[in-house]
Amino acid sequence: MTIPEERLAQIANRFAELEARLASGQLEGEAFVAASRDYAELEPVAKAAQEVRDMRSEIAQLAALTEDPEMRALADEELADLRQKLPEAERALSIALLPRDAADARPAMLEIRAGTGGDEAALFAGDLYRMYERFAGEQGWKVEPISMNASDVGGFKEIVANVAGTGVFAKLKFESGVHRVQRVPATESGGRIHTSAATVAILPEPTEVDVHIEDKDLKIDIYRSSGAGGQHVNTTDSAVRITHLPSGIVVIQQDERSQHKNRAKAMQVLRARLYEKMREEAHGVEAEARKAMVGSGDRSERIRTYNFPQGRVTDHRIGLTLHKLDEVLEGPGLGELVDALIAEDQAKRLAALGE
Repeated sequence: MTIPEERLAQIANRFAELEARLASGQLEGEAFVAASRDYAELEPVAKAAQEVRDMRSEIAQLAALTEDPEMRALADEELADLRQKLPEAERALSIALLPRDAADARPAMLEIRAGTGGDEAALFAGDLYRMYERFAGEQGWKVEPISMNASDVGGFKEIVANVAGTGVFAKLKFESGVHRVQRVPATESGGRIHTSAATVAILPEPTEVDVHIEDKDLKIDIYRSSGAGGQHVNTTDSAVRITHLPSGIVVIQQDERSQHKNRAKAMQVLRARLYEKMREEAHGVEAEARKAMVGSGDRSERIRTYNFPQGRVTDHRIGLTLHKLDEVLEGPGLGELVDALIAEDQAKRLAALGE
């Protein structure tokens, strides 16, 4: 996609203006924070735009040199090289200019629930959680479990965790959906392959400013905790169930022995689910367009299969199969899938702009 010179000049001027404002020392408080955020977002775009401008300028200068017989051979060689590189630089700029999801820079809430498959599904949910935990560690992110419902045989019936760091939602948002596993369970004496599933949801973490919750809209029940949690878990009324009356969303939190901690964690989960609901409603108009993109966010959509007998992982949305199952589950291989999904999403959005 060829971007007009006027647009490149606009980007350069805006970046220079922000740079001057920040260097002036006259900005304070929220104005400084806002300008710093704008600067950080525009900087990669400005660099990509400047690279395109420099290459176009150099091509024009070299084209002029070809008029000189003595310089023509050298100029032609450099021209060919630059003309080959320019489309790649222009595509990188086009990607940088694509509209960004306002939530991309946010931390995220990771929710994994065992689906069909009983104990084997819970074990698989545990495998998925550890995969994301390892991947997060490689990115320098911090994973903090908020609530978990452990299975008797290991793994989780459900686990919710906060993933904090830079650009978490941007990288993990395409993980939402149904993940399927095909393998021989440890409890299977006949060696038959079983198919189980777990559902993953990635929700951007909102701030209190994003989602304001009125006390009158909440029904809060306090009761005695039950289930795994040690000898003290059942001795106090510390479990919290919060119902958001307008939406009908219910959040239960009982992992902590403190009622106040359980309530704070339940509110954190509730705020994330309400924020996601708001985002879904806001995108309702674009629903058809979003279906064409990678990762529509539909949690009922089967997105990936982990086949143990064949040692492969297949992402069904982009038709990518990697014969490195262990590497994916250990974390490093997941990065290859994440990068491929992001690249496909960018390609489809670029194509949509050109239609």
